[in-house]
Amino acid sequence: MDLNKFVELAIAEDIRDGDHTSLACIPAGQTSRAKLLVKDHGIIAGVEVAEALFRGIDPELQLEILLKDGAEVKYGDVAFYVMGSARNILMAERLVLNMMQRMSGVATVTSKFVKAVEGTKAKILDTRKTTPLLRQFEKMAVRIGGGVNHRFGLFDMIMIKDNHIAYAGGVEQAITSVQKYLNDNNLRLKIEIEAGSLEQVQQILNIGGVDRIMIDNFSPEGAKEAVSLIGGRYETEVSGGIVLDNVRSYAESGCDFISVGSLTHSVKSLDLSLKAI
Repeated sequence: MDLNKFVELAIAEDIRDGDHTSLACIPAGQTSRAKLLVKDHGIIAGVEVAEALFRGIDPELQLEILLKDGAEVKYGDVAFYVMGSARNILMAERLVLNMMQRMSGVATVTSKFVKAVEGTKAKILDTRKTTPLLRQFEKMAVRIGGGVNHRFGLFDMIMIKDNHIAYAGGVEQAITSVQKYLNDNNLRLKIEIEAGSLEQVQQILNIGGVDRIMIDNFSPEGAKEAVSLIGGRYETEVSGGIVLDNVRSYAESGCDFISVGSLTHSVKSLDLSLKAI
């Protein structure tokens, strides 16, 4: 979704015919200042989105940005100051905080995973386990935190998972059907296929015709064995049951990617506050 369109929809959802509390309490024409106060430790994200929201509410609001997206922050830091109409600062407050808290939470947890696998070849990937209509911002936050985006949606990559294999009638049927579909429709999409066992990995290797094999719900030792079996013939992605405590062990399997659904589906927001000054 275009950022300007998102801003338009967010304002329409929250404000409709007016912020009646601010209209009632704050005199027209009153100007003021506020600061975005950090009340936690982590990675700040969403400053660019906050700018768009403030300007969508009132193009005359002025921002003094102190911390850019991706900066490490601690309790007491100030990310930016905003100056202008007091009514309009308050009107934008919750929209800005909701987006920045969520995005900063995603960036912070992503950064922790990225640091945990430093020194290995593994890249940390997000998944499609995102909030509907907020996916672009959650995936932006993953990038800000140092991670890499997986496919954006169902349209930009072939990803054959266990249910596709079951419905297609097996691994070979799924792969050959996908190849025919892409050829018939003149589509150039990467093919990834999920393997739930070493036997299935071998079966995929025997058939070929894919770009990446997802090693799903293996132990770290099993993942290492699977990566060794694949032997660099295809990209490898480890997934399933990945947490901070074990991600390093999986990265040491030699895999190319590790996908982590918890980067976006159950993240804790970073504590931020917009304070009048």
